[in-house]
Amino acid sequence: MDYGSKRCGIAASDPLRLIANGLTTIPTWQLMDWLKNYLLAEEVGDLVIGESLHKDGTPNAINAEVVGFERKFARLYPAIRLHRQDEFRTSRRAMEAMIEMGVPRMKRREKERVDQMAATLILQDFMEALD
Repeated sequence: MDYGSKRCGIAASDPLRLIANGLTTIPTWQLMDWLKNYLLAEEVGDLVIGESLHKDGTPNAINAEVVGFERKFARLYPAIRLHRQDEFRTSRRAMEAMIEMGVPRMKRREKERVDQMAATLILQDFMEALD
């Protein structure tokens, strides 16, 4: 998940944890309702959230919101393990990936697409770190 104050990019992996796929982008205020419905439909064992830090490694402003979300989520879904994954440069990497894929410029300007692709990169990075 690429957690943001306005919207969150969501990605999921296949059951074997080989490939991350972008799912959607959700307004942050709708996130818990969306997750509730998703978790009823899909088996989820882990939730990976992008960890946004300053270049010096200190948490940035969104970190307090992420911590609040994690506490609420952990209370509601204690069986699902929460993980943080460094999200440094994922938005830039998402933009570069869309250029490589030939996504037209106007579609690359849609922040929802960038957030969804960033979530995919966060999850892929997490899965690669497990190997």
